[in-house]
Amino acid sequence: EVRLVESGGDLVQPGGSLRLSCAVSGFDGHSLSWVRQAPGKGLEWVSFIGGHGDTADYAESMKGRVTGSKANDKTVFHLQMNRLTPDDTAVYYCARVGYHHGYYMDYWGQGTPVTVSS
Repeated sequence: EVRLVESGGDLVQPGGSLRLSCAVSGFDGHSLSWVRQAPGKGLEWVSFIGGHGDTADYAESMKGRVTGSKANDKTVFHLQMNRLTPDDTAVYYCARVGYHHGYYMDYWGQGTPVTVSS
């Protein structure tokens, strides 16, 4: 059974930090993406982490502020987020990345909410 479970979302003040986690089971070797959805808005891609931990990419608005990583046992992915602003308020999802003549996200977690406010 494929499962992705996000955690770590919280209320944080502007300039603060959070570390989101995505616990995965039922698969191995897939890449992972983080995607967020702000209130009343559409989905926005945040980051991509290669399945072997050898590649990573981030949205321009996040570069320098976020770092994706994977635990040694490969069951948990992390997204360290620093210098948060109110614009980062959103529900953050992790999603498995598949490939079939192109990349797509076939399984998604339930999301974890992040609120940046004073």
